[in-house]
Amino acid sequence: MNKIKVSIIGSTGYVGAELVHGFIAHPEVELLYLTSESFKGKKFSDIYPVYRGICDKILVSSEEVSYDTIGKESDLVITALPHGVSSKVVPVLLKAGARVIDHSGDFRYKDVATYEKSYKLTHPAPELLKEAVYGLPEIHRDLLKDAKLTANPGCYPTCSIIALAPFIEKGLIETEGIIIDATSGVTGAGRKEKLEYSYCELDESFKPYGVSGHRHGTEINEQLSFLSKDETGKSVKAAFTPHLAPFKRGMLASIYARPSKLFEGVDSAKVRGVLDSRYEGEPFVRVLPEGILPDVKCVNGSNYIDVTGIYDEDTGFIKLFSAQDNLGKGAALQAIQAFNAMFGFPEQTGLQTVVRGV
Repeated sequence: MNKIKVSIIGSTGYVGAELVHGFIAHPEVELLYLTSESFKGKKFSDIYPVYRGICDKILVSSEEVSYDTIGKESDLVITALPHGVSSKVVPVLLKAGARVIDHSGDFRYKDVATYEKSYKLTHPAPELLKEAVYGLPEIHRDLLKDAKLTANPGCYPTCSIIALAPFIEKGLIETEGIIIDATSGVTGAGRKEKLEYSYCELDESFKPYGVSGHRHGTEINEQLSFLSKDETGKSVKAAFTPHLAPFKRGMLASIYARPSKLFEGVDSAKVRGVLDSRYEGEPFVRVLPEGILPDVKCVNGSNYIDVTGIYDEDTGFIKLFSAQDNLGKGAALQAIQAFNAMFGFPEQTGLQTVVRGV
């Protein structure tokens, strides 16, 4: 059987490099083109020496190999490009005949007005928003099978939606008053040279950012609103605040919500029971046992997301907690899980051994 030809556009950023890390362990994939505008002509292993002898492919630029050519010669192209750039490149790839998984925010929304307000950009291909599938396999597995364009979810939305979805879907929590406090490692900012991301600035630092109008907040709310069973038709409006912590990779969300009238006799055991019931059989969602809380170290380098929850009788809040690797389940490895769903492979293919040690 011929292997699936996969190309990665933007392969030397952190997400692109993590895609290479995941796909070289995939038995059904042949990496075709790895592109880089900054490092064209160099080997991938020149940029990431850990891949010497493992992935020594020569990096090409869009001037050397056009996006049209990449699209025609690839079965799947994964774009790891900035917002506003992907929206111009993806239509070319689709027209050339490739299926696409996009990592930017350009195709995650159904409402173009919400996208343009959140990203402060005019979308050049709004018609594609209708056909793009939001690439969260635990929610949209069936749609991914036939997807031509998959919009890989944001890291914060994945961490938040996985924890909240079981309760939103059944109407067990109020759609107003949800609070999401989430923290990311520094790789979430991308591979860039900026003073605020330098070692001396970040070491021993911990701070909120984007405290109002963060684009991942609108993404979370749109997706949760699609899942909501609120009888009044209210949209979900969670208050989302991201934080930056001085570790390389990892993400933790602490979420607070009020139980609805439908959640009878709510207690901590029932909260965990809702999670257990919803995610039973899911290969990458691990509902933790009583007394165990998520820790970013326990998901580092993997596609797993650990979740749990309690009911706080003193305050009347349901507290949900989730942890994932922001480059793993939060980005590149989740894209490989979606790739497996798109091409009919078991979703664990190539991913169960992609973990890091101590």
